[in-house]
Amino acid sequence: MSVSLSAFVEFARSRRSIRRYRETPVSDDVLDKLLTAAIWAPSAHNRQPWRFCVVRSATVKQRLSERMAAAWRTDLSQDGADPAYIERRIAISHARLTGAPVLIVPCVTMEEMDVYPDVARNHAERTMAMQSVALACQNLLLAAHAAGLGSCWMCAPLFTPALVCDALDLPETWEPQAILTLGYPAEEKQKERAPLSQRVVWR
Repeated sequence: MSVSLSAFVEFARSRRSIRRYRETPVSDDVLDKLLTAAIWAPSAHNRQPWRFCVVRSATVKQRLSERMAAAWRTDLSQDGADPAYIERRIAISHARLTGAPVLIVPCVTMEEMDVYPDVARNHAERTMAMQSVALACQNLLLAAHAAGLGSCWMCAPLFTPALVCDALDLPETWEPQAILTLGYPAEEKQKERAPLSQRVVWR
């Protein structure tokens, strides 16, 4: 099976971050295909350090959103942000999390990664594992686009990993890396990229 390079580039360019969704449910079959696409990403040492929590329960979404909001409110208040601004940002985040039919929380685990006697190599190993999870996320986001779904990558769990683990009752070795919201789009988005010439050097 082959796809032309031009067709793939145009497909990748047409993907957008979607934050508003229709109430139409996403089937188990579609989710299974998206997760299958995710786990065929390359990974460091082929250890496949990704783990995924799929959230469809309205109660769990509500609990996750409320706990993350409480932590964010505290952080923004300590930063000296205006209270009205804080509540506006939290309301937007809450609507995104609870309004998406599906949340997928990709996590990393170091259980099967290599361990070294020095800090530098252990740090590199952790980075490799996290990059592996990020690659899996990109596969999943592109697969969602191919399925006619909208999606959005949110990195808030990096700021409150223990809280997210508790809210979702995740295994102790799972470290949340992001939240991917999924659903059939209720909006269209257009966004440009900076010129390639500003982001690339040739040697």
